[in-house]
Amino acid sequence: MNNWFKVGKIVNTHGIKGEVRIISTTDFADERYEVGNKLYLFQEKQTEPVEVVVATHRKHKNFDLVSFEGYPNVNDVEKFKNSTVKVSEDQLSELEDGEFYFHEIIGCIVKTEEGQELGKIKEILVPGANDVWVVKGKDGKEILIPYIDAVVQEIDVENKEIIITVMEGLLD
Repeated sequence: MNNWFKVGKIVNTHGIKGEVRIISTTDFADERYEVGNKLYLFQEKQTEPVEVVVATHRKHKNFDLVSFEGYPNVNDVEKFKNSTVKVSEDQLSELEDGEFYFHEIIGCIVKTEEGQELGKIKEILVPGANDVWVVKGKDGKEILIPYIDAVVQEIDVENKEIIITVMEGLLD
C-alpha cells in the first residue's frame, strides 16, 4: 500500500501551453518538480491518481508553474484544476540531519523549555526567509512560531515533541 505525501495543489492553468499553477506545500519544490520526475494528481471524485511526468518547471510569483509530458496545451490540463499533487513514499529522499518533512512536523506537540505545553502544530507556512509553524493553542488561539535556531531548541519527530525558547512577544 502506497503512502502519499502532498507537495501542492493545482489552483489554475497558466497560459495556453499546458502549464498549471501549483501552490506548493513542500520544502523541496525544485526537487519535486525536476524535469522527468513523476507526480501523482488526485482529482476530486476520482479513485485512482493520474500519473504525470514533469516536462518543464519554473517559478512565478508565489507559484510553481509546471507542465507535463503529453499534455501540450491548456485544454489538456484544464481537468487537473483543484487536483492535489502528491509523491509516493518511495520518492522521498533521505534528509540531512536537522532537515524534516512537513508531515513529520505537523502534529507535533510544542512545549517551552520550562515544560509548558503550548499546543499542536497544525500547519506550516512558507512566507519567506524561514518557515512558520502554526500551533493551535489549548485555548484555541493560534500561535505562530518561526522556525529559526533562536526559537526551536529540540525536534523529536519520533515522540512528536518540539521544545522551543519563548522569545519576547511570541505568546502575546
